[in-house]
Amino acid sequence: MYSLKEIFYTIQGEGLHTGRPAVFIRFAGCNLWSGHEKHRASAICKFCDTEFVGTNGNLGGKYTVFQLIEIIQKLWPSTSVVPFIVLTGGEPAMQIDRELIDGFKKSGFYISIETNGTLALPEGIDWVCVSPKSDTTLEVIKGDELKFVFPQADVSPDRFEKLDFKRHSLQPMDGIDIVPNTKLVIDYCKAHPKWNVSLQTHKILQIP
Repeated sequence: MYSLKEIFYTIQGEGLHTGRPAVFIRFAGCNLWSGHEKHRASAICKFCDTEFVGTNGNLGGKYTVFQLIEIIQKLWPSTSVVPFIVLTGGEPAMQIDRELIDGFKKSGFYISIETNGTLALPEGIDWVCVSPKSDTTLEVIKGDELKFVFPQADVSPDRFEKLDFKRHSLQPMDGIDIVPNTKLVIDYCKAHPKWNVSLQTHKILQIP
């Protein structure tokens, strides 16, 4: 059984797949923060803006692979377009396994994952997006997209430039400093053209 905070159909707002319709499967729990504000100051990741505690979100609960497949098939509105699935969290790598990936692949789903990269992943995922955090060691050092939230204390994007990813994306850290952080991202990408600007367009467009 997999513990999920929520499942919902929306538009992907970040990274290379920005604008693509997707079914998001948000797993409960994370290995870098408890999700409780009282623990934020001592957390490894202090800037997370996602609610991933518990199973009380939209379609949240505990499910088997087959139950998840049925839900995804009901949410996906097309029979001619392959369902695009985003495994996210929290940290989905804490729960996903070969049984889940194999079940999704047999159902014809295109599987992407958004992970902090500190835990190994099962084989078979179509698109691996790693978002590294400072003060962590990456177990996933190659994939499709490395999306670094910028700026982060004590770590620079150049630390990740030589890792084997097809795309390197830089995303401004949200919050009260979003305007200056966005300028920092733009200036950095202009000076280091290996990096691409990634924005949280779902927030700009107010996509739920």
